[in-house]
Amino acid sequence: MMNYEPEGARAAAAPAGGPGETSLGPPAEPPPGPAAVTAHALTVVRGGRSVLRDLHFAVPRGRITGLLGPSGCGKSTLMRAVVGTQAKVTGTLTVLGRPAGAPALRPLVGYVTQAPSVYDDLTVRQNLDYFAAVLQPGRAHRADRAAAVERAITDVALTSHADVLAGRLSGGQRSRVSLAVALLGTPELLVLDEPTVGLDPVLRRDLWNLFHAIAAERGTTLLVSSHVMDEAERCHNLLLMREGRILAEDTPAALRARTGTATVEDAFLTLVDEADLGDSPKIPRKAAR
Repeated sequence: MMNYEPEGARAAAAPAGGPGETSLGPPAEPPPGPAAVTAHALTVVRGGRSVLRDLHFAVPRGRITGLLGPSGCGKSTLMRAVVGTQAKVTGTLTVLGRPAGAPALRPLVGYVTQAPSVYDDLTVRQNLDYFAAVLQPGRAHRADRAAAVERAITDVALTSHADVLAGRLSGGQRSRVSLAVALLGTPELLVLDEPTVGLDPVLRRDLWNLFHAIAAERGTTLLVSSHVMDEAERCHNLLLMREGRILAEDTPAALRARTGTATVEDAFLTLVDEADLGDSPKIPRKAAR
């Protein structure tokens, strides 16, 4: 009945920002590929309440999929299920061809939680050295760890702050340290839980530039949650959630066209109104390829 293996180990990280100078228009469409995450009848019951309700969806590889919906709709629960840390999950959830939470996925999935996951009494480099040693223990991997740390520091544009204590960094900089931790193992899937919360517009822009660079240059799949609807236009694909259900799954342009609206926010509100009336449109989901 079930293809799910919850694990206690959590991949490191938290919200973040990154470098970039290019303006953000509609994202370039990457070549199609097989799904990185697929769910069938995914359900989570907590305290007698259904938090996720019979979800069916697919997250394409090498693309940025936005998970959007109001606070409390189940986005964080869904992300915990994907990385294998959520209890009481039923249904089928496959990640990179394996059951969610499988031990083999640990070096392949980076998880960035809402709260920064760094040690304030360590420098940026010391934080990364520590987590790199967890990922690749032993003297034989010392050179690989050092290279991974330098690459991650460069990725998040913190070279000039590499030897500064994390506790002395700004909130946005600490967020970037957490993202750097998640990038240490060059993951195939990055799961980012509301990484732009509390960031100013410049940091948000830089963060999204970095996300697009990671997807385009490395073929990494990103699953990014947000309750800010204007960020939907920066994603290749969208999963719109409400009250533990998937309202729609498609590209931003397709959702606007199908609902006859000018913005994704208006499309979401249209779908909510139709669902409340019991007349939710049957929007086809893209099949996993």
